[in-house]
Amino acid sequence: MITLSQRLQRVPPYPFVVIAQKVRELQARGVDVIRMDIGAPDMPPPPQVVEALYEMARRPDVHRYPGYRGTPELKQAFAEYYERRFGVSLDPEREVLPLLGSKEGLHHLTLALVDPGDVVLVPDPGYITYQTATLLAGGEMYPLPLREERGFLPDLEGIPEAVARKAKLLWLNYPNNPTGAVADLDFFERAVAFARRWDILLCHDAPYTEVTFDGYRAPSVLQVPGAKDVAVEFNSLSKAYNMAGWRVGVAVGNADAVAALLRMKSNVDSGIFLPIQHAASVALREVGETWIARRNEEYARRRDIILETLEHVGMKAHRPKGSLYIWARVPDGTTGDRLAEDLLYQAGVSWAAGSMYGREGRMYVRISLGVPTPRVVEAMTRVKRFFAVH
Repeated sequence: MITLSQRLQRVPPYPFVVIAQKVRELQARGVDVIRMDIGAPDMPPPPQVVEALYEMARRPDVHRYPGYRGTPELKQAFAEYYERRFGVSLDPEREVLPLLGSKEGLHHLTLALVDPGDVVLVPDPGYITYQTATLLAGGEMYPLPLREERGFLPDLEGIPEAVARKAKLLWLNYPNNPTGAVADLDFFERAVAFARRWDILLCHDAPYTEVTFDGYRAPSVLQVPGAKDVAVEFNSLSKAYNMAGWRVGVAVGNADAVAALLRMKSNVDSGIFLPIQHAASVALREVGETWIARRNEEYARRRDIILETLEHVGMKAHRPKGSLYIWARVPDGTTGDRLAEDLLYQAGVSWAAGSMYGREGRMYVRISLGVPTPRVVEAMTRVKRFFAVH
């Protein structure tokens, strides 16, 4: 009989695996489920990116092990992107490390730096990986409440000195998952100063910087002068260029953190398929802002359809300027878990219960924009019908 390690026993099943099982069971019974729980782009990547992959994959010399550090082409392309988009200068060799999607980088950096008993400052609500990575490393989570009255920004000044002294990592994520909140450079300046004061590595998870609306442009934490002394930023092509299944991300910034991450992940994986690295370079260098803006306009249309429906049924939600999500407060008399369960089984619409992201999310649901627009319209029709009888 297999006995799980104590390490794995600390981590619950991944919530979206549980949701997927429920959806499969309903579909097996003939139910048409519209999944608005998971944050996956539904539209394809730019055509020139797909073509670049196809053309290079036909070559006989590109199917070997790709190496651990990423190709010079891809690292340079990431450095050029950061210079062009944020005005941030990066050393491609020391401050840029391509990843198999940013999720593995979040886990591997935590494993590389956190020992049992170390404190990790984790936003609540926050992306689930910050929690599970901390648990797998044996660290202790200190939750940073993200609340509406503060614009879903953490109160760094309110962290007790005893906690700050023990903290190893601080996780931030803007545009934010799940709340859709955004942060300005003034906030990042305060976060960098906090990390410098307490000798904490600031880890900014920034996969939604290119998914923004209404003229908003998301900044990078590395734009703060001196940020590279204390910060590393994770980015991804999953959301930026609709390449979620390609698994291409990057860690940039503090050279010591990048080196530690390389040491950890080179003992675990063997790098990104060379044609995918080439195609990723094409995305970073050749796909302009026009394509991104057109894609984001489609997301914005979906956002507005959902917000209109939420207002109609009496649910409160802020109009997000970025990310793939709407964070909506559930009506009085229910919880996020109950509403998500009822909608799934009674309306065939799957939303993510806010409690998945932390205790502060119990009275919320997260709704994804990564669903074709006609299906969004159908889902909202079902939602209105559901609320009309409840």
